[in-house]
Amino acid sequence: MSTGTGKYERLLRQCANLDPVPTAVAHPCEKTALAGAIEAGQAGLITPILVGPAGKIEDIARSAGINLGKTEIIDTPHSQASAAKAVEVVRGGRAELLMKGSLHTDELLGAVVARETGLRTGRRISHVFVMDVPTYHKVLIVTDAAINISPGLEEKADICQNAIDLCISLGLARPKIAILAAVETVTSKMPSTIDAAALCKMAERGQITGGVLDGPLAFDNAISEEAAEMKGIVSEVAGDPDILLVPDLEAGNMLAKQLSFLANADSAGLVLGARVPIVLTSRADSLRSRIASCAVAVLAAHARRKNIKSPVHA
Repeated sequence: MSTGTGKYERLLRQCANLDPVPTAVAHPCEKTALAGAIEAGQAGLITPILVGPAGKIEDIARSAGINLGKTEIIDTPHSQASAAKAVEVVRGGRAELLMKGSLHTDELLGAVVARETGLRTGRRISHVFVMDVPTYHKVLIVTDAAINISPGLEEKADICQNAIDLCISLGLARPKIAILAAVETVTSKMPSTIDAAALCKMAERGQITGGVLDGPLAFDNAISEEAAEMKGIVSEVAGDPDILLVPDLEAGNMLAKQLSFLANADSAGLVLGARVPIVLTSRADSLRSRIASCAVAVLAAHARRKNIKSPVHA
């Protein structure tokens, strides 16, 4: 993993003067999951509320040397109950963020999308990786690599808007979105190129707001201004995107993992489109990635506070 290029650290500096955000941590019943939540609390990013089997959480803390201090624990019997209770804590207004512990992502998201008791909005839920790539000049967001398997045009529009709203909450006034495909020309043989062209037109018509879209763009043309120039592509986005919108989950997942394991990128995971941001962490995440995930979520939560009278989608 990367040793630090300063991009995540800039996010942390943005959080320096912000109040910690109350966060419901669902089923932190494994060492790294529990440590991540406590470390984020010690860093002043969140105030964790641990939701899970109290005895098990305390046993893990003792064996791992984790100091729980006065951290609140809400006792639940198993992971499914932990997910439901953590969502209930958010719905009740006691927490402004939701964090995944050691339960399966499907369990947590099942509670999130429950029709009567979940955290749905009118927006499609989607995932982003906020990536610190050592060879790229700024934080790069890849979406969607974890939730929407084969999104259609309307789902892609929501995925795009979720990512734009997140970028704005991170302080970017006009984020640039490269809509990826295998080629940069529109062809009926590749439906993703047609979707890309339609998304750009939707942005022109105000159906997607707040960002600058261009696509279809092949990956080289999206990332490299020189490659775009060689192809004769005139684009405000080429060479400087903030967001890479991939055609489907498989492409996004492979792209993110290639950046992590071939380019030594760190990745912070977040779910958007629910009532509150949802922090997704995994056992493989570095401490730096876990803290960065919380920092991004905290910035999004504080942006939500400012816009609390408006519909919440990020």
